Amino acid sequence: MTALYTALAWICTFVGLAAFAYRLPDLVRRKHDIALWALCVYFLCSGISFLVDLDQLRLHISGFFGVPNITSLITQVAVVVLTAAQQVVLVHWSSPPAQARRMARRRLLFFGAALCVLVTSSFVVGPVAHSDTATSTILLSIHHGGYALYMTFYLLICAVGQAETVRLSLRFTKVANRQWLAAGMRTVTVGATLILVYCVTRGIQIAGTRLHFDGAGLDPVQWACGSIGALLQVTGWTIPAWGIHLTRARAWGRSYRAYLRLRPLWWALHQASPDIALDPPRSWARDLLPPRDLHYSLYRRVIEIRDGQLILRTSLSLADFSRVARSLGLPEDPTSPLGEALQVRAALSRAAEDGAEEAESSEIPARPPYEDFRDEVEWLTEVASSFTALGRSGRPPEAWTATS
Repeated sequence: MTALYTALAWICTFVGLAAFAYRLPDLVRRKHDIALWALCVYFLCSGISFLVDLDQLRLHISGFFGVPNITSLITQVAVVVLTAAQQVVLVHWSSPPAQARRMARRRLLFFGAALCVLVTSSFVVGPVAHSDTATSTILLSIHHGGYALYMTFYLLICAVGQAETVRLSLRFTKVANRQWLAAGMRTVTVGATLILVYCVTRGIQIAGTRLHFDGAGLDPVQWACGSIGALLQVTGWTIPAWGIHLTRARAWGRSYRAYLRLRPLWWALHQASPDIALDPPRSWARDLLPPRDLHYSLYRRVIEIRDGQLILRTSLSLADFSRVARSLGLPEDPTSPLGEALQVRAALSRAAEDGAEEAESSEIPARPPYEDFRDEVEWLTEVASSFTALGRSGRPPEAWTATS
């Protein structure tokens, strides 16, 4: 358990300080953004709260200050400050500026007064037990009445702050107009809930010292909930900043896959009508490399496929299409993805025959293009898949060329 706790503490330290470093450049550019200031304070204090209590550092830090167990006080001060910082961020995100300033001021006064009482009390009733680990030191010290009362006050401050965080996060989640912002607030809510479990579990341990039952068995629960809750909260506060990059990466990946899946259909149409291509076609190997402007290239590929389809429609009549579909045992629906693919296959085979006559393009009903480009891409990728599947059947039936 000690190794797992140490690993969690190191992870929480790294994540908190990394989040602070990540948002620091934004703070330099937006010096008057109070919510961003509060968020950076939160990240910094979160990292410090775990850093100073690492078993590899805590004794050295206490020796440097010449005060035994000073790291426990530093951690508790950092926790109270980050709890207050959370409130400032949430009220500025969820309330009008004037109202947010008043609400933030009241919360800062409350937590500031509580912090003064906590620090003063700490020097009077500081941890009276000494141990190699921070968790053991607290667990041993709460058997003494004065420190038990001090810890109860500290837990009450944390519990009030986290309960308010849950309330404000849930309220803000309902009005958040961005996917990743809402996801971040839900993650913060879960983290705050786990920290509340930590407060309750630690409170049960304190009560156990007065009621003469051993609460040491709850120690893994309280430190796991506290560490994982803090980690989830830091993650939740950072999700709005990096989540949008995941959305863009997923969108880029979808566009790249569509770009490649459309190539067989586009290439066949280009071979029949070279003029549809605005830019010279690249080899298949080079086409595997994403173009510099993927969105533009995908847009051009969709337009050129549509142009090629319109050109080929003049060489195929509805009767021809129905005959080919019946010969293959396929539905006679020219407006389905399979129907569009079959039109292209049949038209390409017919156009390759000498003396093929043009048919009235209006004979075959056409599906109007989608207004949403993403829907159009999705449709054409289905057409391209059907086109490729039809090509795997080998030499087309005689009905494909019999109408020429």
